[in-house]
Amino acid sequence: MSDQDSEQRILDGTAWADFCDALKRAGDVVLRPGSPLDAFDRAEGFRYLSRLSRVALESYIEFADPLFPVLRRPAHETVKIGADNPDNYYQSAAISGAHEYKITGTRNTVHYLGLGSYAGSYGSKTRRGQTGYLDAREMKIAPDGRFEIILSCNEQPGRNWLRMEPDTSSLIVRQTFQDRAHERIAELQIERLGGARTPAPVTPAFIDRGLQAAAAYVAGTASIFADWAEGFAKHKNELPRFDPAIAAAAHGDPNIVYYHGYFELADDEALVIDLVPPACEYWNFQLNNHWMESLDYRYHTIALNHFGAKARPDGSVRLVVASRDPGVPNWLDTAGHRRGTTCLRWVGAKQHPDPKTRVVKLVDVAGLG
Repeated sequence: MSDQDSEQRILDGTAWADFCDALKRAGDVVLRPGSPLDAFDRAEGFRYLSRLSRVALESYIEFADPLFPVLRRPAHETVKIGADNPDNYYQSAAISGAHEYKITGTRNTVHYLGLGSYAGSYGSKTRRGQTGYLDAREMKIAPDGRFEIILSCNEQPGRNWLRMEPDTSSLIVRQTFQDRAHERIAELQIERLGGARTPAPVTPAFIDRGLQAAAAYVAGTASIFADWAEGFAKHKNELPRFDPAIAAAAHGDPNIVYYHGYFELADDEALVIDLVPPACEYWNFQLNNHWMESLDYRYHTIALNHFGAKARPDGSVRLVVASRDPGVPNWLDTAGHRRGTTCLRWVGAKQHPDPKTRVVKLVDVAGLG
C-alpha cells in the first residue's frame, strides 16, 4: 500500500473503520467451538482482548518507531500473554536490522537477565522467530555493574554484541527474579546510533499501517494461544514437554525448556505434580487461565520457583493445585478457576526430567506418601 493510499484511508476514515472491524472479528476467538462455554471464561476472554488491544496500540502506534526506540513493558500485572512468567520483568522495543543500537545499563541484582532480537510478530505474515540472544552470563560487566551492548547485523569483536538480521523488528528483555522482594532489576537505556535526534511529525502512512498492525496483533496473538490451549486440553491434567521449535517461533527464550499442560478440576479435587528439579539456573511452575494469561499473582499464590518452593530431603518437590488450601507445602491457588493452562520452565538445565501428575481428592492430599 502506497503512502498516497494511506493518506486517502486516513482522510475518509477507512483506516479507523478497518481497525474497528478487525477488532470485532477478533472476538470470534472467544466464541469459537473450542473455547470454554461458561460466562466466567468468556468474560476473561473479552477482557484479554481488551488488554491485547491496549498493548497493541502501544506497540504499533505510540512506541513503534525503530529510529527512536523506547523500552516499555509489553506484559505485566494487567497485560498477560502466552503464559507470561510472574517472576519476569518484561521489556520490549521496536528496532530494525537496517540500523545499529546501543544499550547501556547497570546490572544490579536481578537473578537472570536475557536479551533477544526477533523478527516478525504474532500477527505478522512474515517470518517469525529469534535472530539473536545474549544473557548476562556471556557479557563483560564492569566491577561497578555497568555495561554496554551493541545491537547490529555486523559482529562486534571484543564487545557485548546482540546479533540482528536484516528483518529484525523487535527487542525483548527478560529480567527474572528468584526473590522479587529483595532484588533490583537492571537499569537499561537504548538508543539508535547515528541519525537525527528528534522524531519527525507523525504521518498518515505511519498511523494507517500502525492500526493495521495493531489489529493483526490482537487477532494473531489471541488465535495462536487459543490454538495452544485447545491442544493442551486434549490431555487434561498432564504436563508434557513442549515442542522447542514452536516455542522459539513464539519468541521464547532459547535457554528455557517448557512444559505446558491443562488443568480441569472439581472443587473437591487436586492436581498433584511431582518434580525432580535438575541442576539449573532457575525453574518455576505457574497457573494460567484458558487464554494463557497468568492468574492474578498480585493476590493469589499461583506460581512457585526454585527459591520459594519447599523441597523434600531428597531434593524432589511436590506441588499441589487446588481451589482450597489442603494444608500442605507448595499449594497453588486456582483463584476461582475450574480450568486453565499450566507451565513449567527449566532455565539453563542440561537434563530435563519429566514431571509426574495425578488427580486426587482434596481430602486425601495430606495423606499422600
